[in-house]
Amino acid sequence: MGLEDVYTELVSEHSRNPENRHALPGANCSLKGHNPSCGDEITLQLKIEDGIVKDAAFTGVGCAISQASTDMMIDLIRGKSVEKAKELAEKFIAMIKREITDDDELEELDEALSLKNVSNMPARVKCAVLAWHTLDDALKEKK
Repeated sequence: MGLEDVYTELVSEHSRNPENRHALPGANCSLKGHNPSCGDEITLQLKIEDGIVKDAAFTGVGCAISQASTDMMIDLIRGKSVEKAKELAEKFIAMIKREITDDDELEELDEALSLKNVSNMPARVKCAVLAWHTLDDALKEKK
């Protein structure tokens, strides 16, 4: 199995079985994200305590890429500081915009790195970054 196959399988698994798609009891930060070009829509819920993203979840509908990207993002930010979560969101968006292309620099994105090649599909870019922009906006509001 080649690297591309592994990446495709990761996206498929996260979109078919998103462990983080559910309402989050006790959330103290919530923001809706919408991609009008394709209809993807998520509500990101965060539980932030003492500057740490203690838990996160999402509800909503969308294509496989938006659902997988959101699920991967939540796995990545859970337990991280708000500042680190913002940094990861910026790094993911920069990866999709091809502003950061070095895999070593992107390694901390973990499974979300599997979405790197979405940058080659302009119609899918907004799907991949929806959750990350929503996270960034939610954290700015939480200040």
